[in-house]
Amino acid sequence: MIEVTVAHLGLDRSTNTPVVLLREKGGSRVLPIWIGPAEASAIAMELQGVKAQRPLTHDLLKQILVGLGGDLRRVVISAVKENTYFAELLIRRDDHVFQVDARPSDSIALALRMHAPIFTSEQLLDQSGVETDEPPSPDTALDPSQLKQYLEKLDPQDFGKFNP
Repeated sequence: MIEVTVAHLGLDRSTNTPVVLLREKGGSRVLPIWIGPAEASAIAMELQGVKAQRPLTHDLLKQILVGLGGDLRRVVISAVKENTYFAELLIRRDDHVFQVDARPSDSIALALRMHAPIFTSEQLLDQSGVETDEPPSPDTALDPSQLKQYLEKLDPQDFGKFNP
């Protein structure tokens, strides 16, 4: 398993769909995942440190997990099938570990709120990842001009796109 971080959140202008870019830690590959606008908003709010007046869905899920004694150990972006990405939440409670199927966008939003690591497989990065020219930097997101160049070269059909 390879740990990834949220490198950037942007908009794919060809589909007008939000896309989250996950960068491998210590590497130069990024995994683009097209997501819905609500999930993009939830991810953006957490990345910017903005708190809603009332708990949003991902905040509520965090409160429930913690309230029940659970701990989000990790998120795994596990596969892509027919242009749909799959993820799993690994939740620990006492001496039990539960694996829960989830959408990657929800998993990322929850992982950010619970400070849990996000992982993917070498195979998925090989299959759907894109090599970038940017040198690896674990704490630096793509700047807007790099993101624009990156997205202009990207063909959504190669990686799967959001289908409402």
